Amino acid sequence: MTRLERLTIGLLWIIGGLTFAILYAPALIVILLSFFGLKNHQIDWSTFSLEWYGRLADNSQLLSALYNSIVVGICAVVSATIISLALAYYMKTGVRRGRAYVEFIIFLPFVLPAIITGISLLVAFREIGLERSLITVTIGHIVLILAVVYRMVTIRLDTLENSQIEASLDLGANGLETFLYVVLPQLRSALLTSSLLAFALSFDETLVTFFLVGGETTLPMRLWAMMRTGFTPEINALVSIVLCVTLLFAALGAMSLRESIERKP
Repeated sequence: MTRLERLTIGLLWIIGGLTFAILYAPALIVILLSFFGLKNHQIDWSTFSLEWYGRLADNSQLLSALYNSIVVGICAVVSATIISLALAYYMKTGVRRGRAYVEFIIFLPFVLPAIITGISLLVAFREIGLERSLITVTIGHIVLILAVVYRMVTIRLDTLENSQIEASLDLGANGLETFLYVVLPQLRSALLTSSLLAFALSFDETLVTFFLVGGETTLPMRLWAMMRTGFTPEINALVSIVLCVTLLFAALGAMSLRESIERKP
């Protein structure tokens, strides 16, 4: 390795370190403020306490919003996964007629500005007489994350040899048995990765939720409303918990994706 190459690698490490520091320093400060107090605009290291975590446990509004976000995310991910799996498998084994049109419809809401998707869904629900609620929010999130799940399932299905499906059918298995025992196990990593990513997108979604939410609110909408009156310190504890859970999900997704890539023929 030449001197120029070593200097280049060193410079890249410095740039990478600065980038990570700039990106994650605010999150680190939030975590520290969930345990320590401030004195003269500086962290007072002698004030370690779990007080804000205890107060968070008593904040029913924040916990209710967090619960709604989790329920909406899980329902949206499960529904989007079932729809995506059915469509992708049909395109794999069926006549594949109209695949381009189906995929255009799936991907269109994802590439459109979220505000356009939100207004369109609001108008559609109003025309059919469906009141705004967590159900409409869930439907909106399904529309958004369907493209993510469908794309990742399709990529994995495209790598699956048709000969495996044909061999299973030739050996006497019906279509359902072939799907359950031959196809589905090979989609496990893709389904897990896409589900984690889709849940993160749903949990963070704000614009579409803004147009579709009713009396019950989700966590991003609750935080948005609190910006008008100022955040309470419980937010630091909540953000710290959400950040840790998100990092855990990201690690699981990365491990699953790595396993999927290693299995790819």
